[in-house]
Amino acid sequence: MHNFITYYLGAGFLASLISSVLPIVFVLGYALVAMYLELKVSAHMQDRLGPMRTGKWHGWAQPLADVVKLLQKEDTIPTAADKLLYILAPLLVFMGSYAAYAAIPFSPAYIGADINLGIFYIIAVSAIVVLGILMAGWSSDNKWSLLGAMRTAAQLVSYEIPSSLAVLAVIMVAGSLNLNDVCAAQTGWFWNWFIFGKFPFLFITFVIYFIASLAETNRSPFDIPEAESELVAGYHTEYSGMRFAFFYLAEYANMFTVAAVAAVLFFGGWNSPFGTFMSGPIWGAFWLITKGMVLVFIQMWLRWTLPRFRVDQLMYLSWKILTPFALADLVAVGLWTVLR
Repeated sequence: MHNFITYYLGAGFLASLISSVLPIVFVLGYALVAMYLELKVSAHMQDRLGPMRTGKWHGWAQPLADVVKLLQKEDTIPTAADKLLYILAPLLVFMGSYAAYAAIPFSPAYIGADINLGIFYIIAVSAIVVLGILMAGWSSDNKWSLLGAMRTAAQLVSYEIPSSLAVLAVIMVAGSLNLNDVCAAQTGWFWNWFIFGKFPFLFITFVIYFIASLAETNRSPFDIPEAESELVAGYHTEYSGMRFAFFYLAEYANMFTVAAVAAVLFFGGWNSPFGTFMSGPIWGAFWLITKGMVLVFIQMWLRWTLPRFRVDQLMYLSWKILTPFALADLVAVGLWTVLR
């Protein structure tokens, strides 16, 4: 009993509290930055300025104004909706997105849960999002919501296969499911990163993973589940106020999750590109977040560049192209690892 009280009043409890609070603080701050970047990136790609008035410098306060406006919206529940599932769905979607941050190694000194099955945990816990989206679409009693949810489930399940095969190829090279070990295997200058020729097939692996990750986050050209021209807003058509904000926040959280995993698996994670220069716990977090944000920017860039796929094209790409290539790539990486 004494040890129990000492832990919960001492350093152990404080460390656990910090580990629990830091990711949500990061997600909230990152979401505001990502919302601002989305507005500005889309504007400049279309030869516009974007928001300029809310905030003295280039409309920097526009995301804050949008969040405040969203929180003031009336929280409505459709009369024919399944109230319990309707309320739980956005919470479940955000929980699945947020739980993945527990195993992301932000630096050599900070990782929420340094577990040996880190990448397996992220893949498994992210699957909870599918359940929340199906609940949202079915419980809303709206045909557009249900159709959007069915599309989402089919899309996420289909693209989980090539993305998991791509992850498995990197795990074979690193020899560990622990993401900290994967980062450690890429220590040194940037040419030690898996993306740069140390293993010749891993560039193809990255391309497969990145394409599949776009589909898993419902980003263009894979935004079929939320196709405004076809489904109004997809599975969250009937949501408003804070509950809609949970879906919005979960989408941006997922974008950084897949980008951070890509940074860890292919771009050295928390390792500095310059070897021991600018390395350490604080610099480690800086490098991982920077690499992740570069990939998030590319996701935004592609959204305003590529047209949306049709449903048949979406499935064809997954089952006829990405999955066979991912299997062939996995075999090639395995043979290279054994024979080199």
